[in-house]
Amino acid sequence: MSNPFDDGFTMPAEWANHARCWMAWPARDEAWGEHIEGAREAAAEIANTIAQFEPVSMVVKPKNVAEVSLLTKQGVSQVSLPHDDCWIRDMGPVFVTSADRQVAGIDWNFNGWGHRYPEYDRDNAVAEAILESLKMRRYDGDLVLEGGALHVDGAGTLLVTEAVLLNPNRNPNKKREEIEESLIRHLGVKQVIWLGEGLQDDFGGGHVQNLARFVKPGTVLALTCSDSADPNHRVLSDNLARLKASKDAAGRDLEIIEIEQPRPQFDAEGRRLALSYVNFYLPNDAVILPAYEDGAADKKAYDTIARLFPKREVIQLPAIELAYGGGGIHSLCLPQPAGNAASVTA
Repeated sequence: MSNPFDDGFTMPAEWANHARCWMAWPARDEAWGEHIEGAREAAAEIANTIAQFEPVSMVVKPKNVAEVSLLTKQGVSQVSLPHDDCWIRDMGPVFVTSADRQVAGIDWNFNGWGHRYPEYDRDNAVAEAILESLKMRRYDGDLVLEGGALHVDGAGTLLVTEAVLLNPNRNPNKKREEIEESLIRHLGVKQVIWLGEGLQDDFGGGHVQNLARFVKPGTVLALTCSDSADPNHRVLSDNLARLKASKDAAGRDLEIIEIEQPRPQFDAEGRRLALSYVNFYLPNDAVILPAYEDGAADKKAYDTIARLFPKREVIQLPAIELAYGGGGIHSLCLPQPAGNAASVTA
């Protein structure tokens, strides 16, 4: 069976041009509780903002069509598909592109973040359904893996975490070497950089999308914590040390830009919200950056991102309601690269 790399496909960087952004409507009542309406309002605001820069396709259940129509504006279309919740970055396809601008999709296995929820079959079917709707070539991923656990620079370097990819609740019978080999075959990368643990109480179990992101090849934006009494201090310091000791696929030392986490906040049950300024989305010509009701830290994050992306419009939107459901702006958005759908039969 062929794989994306042998067929000339690689995973592009998120700052590459997009055809559209895929999103999904918050739907799992037991996950959101009293925050579901706030999450839906936040999702609508994010969709409407992204639609100013690229089309948005919103996955919705039939019962939510009227509500979504009322809350969203021009540029946001609806795609009726069964799904369990809104985190399409994790359950949707990982898109890959070729040198001749063909686009295909990888359908990894999704098990509800290590069986965090007993029902995830509908989410696990979303990637295949999206690729069928696009009449786009689909590759079977041979790992249990979420899109939020992967981040590439588009030039051969991949960031992942041990906390997710080596967790026995995902791929208990695979060794690190086997997982790396699969990532290389499917994503076309040459260098895999392993970070360690994730944020305290991270819903995804330690997603890299909350820890570190490339802003260009060779340059990484890393979340940090200056409070030594904070449980995230040890984790983020360890990940920072790993980045400083790493080289990218071109053999370069990484330039690392540090960004301080927002102040700790908790839900009604005392679970810490996994808040990260690294969890932003890059639509065409813009940055959609989270704000967490932390004035000084929010402002500093805005200034840092504006400096890193001088040619993009930076828009900061409230994301605290999304955090109550375990995710953020990046988790809610899945970019489809610009290009032509690769033939299903090739």
